Amino acid sequence: MQLTINGARIDVAATDDTPLLWVLRDRLGMTGTKFGCGMALCGACTVHVDGVATRACITPISVLAGKKIVTIEGIGATPQGNALQTAWSKVNVAQCGYCQSGQIMSAAALLAKTPKPSDSDIDSAMTGNICRCGTYPRIRAAIKQAAAGLEKKA
Repeated sequence: MQLTINGARIDVAATDDTPLLWVLRDRLGMTGTKFGCGMALCGACTVHVDGVATRACITPISVLAGKKIVTIEGIGATPQGNALQTAWSKVNVAQCGYCQSGQIMSAAALLAKTPKPSDSDIDSAMTGNICRCGTYPRIRAAIKQAAAGLEKKA
């Protein structure tokens, strides 16, 4: 099967029911997308599929033919991803850092859809992305900072 990941077409030899997470990590060595729960409950494995935040741990590669997949390794090439990565660093969001790639991916999908998110928009978009360290206030601050930076550039 051929997948388009971060703009590159990649041939993948795996069974159709193989979750995207394991193709990314085990076959392609893209370890930025994390395994958290394996049941799409924690958000650590979040990637974008055609711009939509998607849990890679439960997404079989069979449904991805012809779709564009973006991972944490490629999100910095987008305006939203770049702004978020910069804000994440400035706000010092990460504590242990394990969940942060999934957090950034969900936040990037939010900003692409809702450039000026309210607190309610942020809460809704980030529900399901669990941070065991409790950095939620810093996550919200970084999303707001990224949104403000994108607004200035527009």
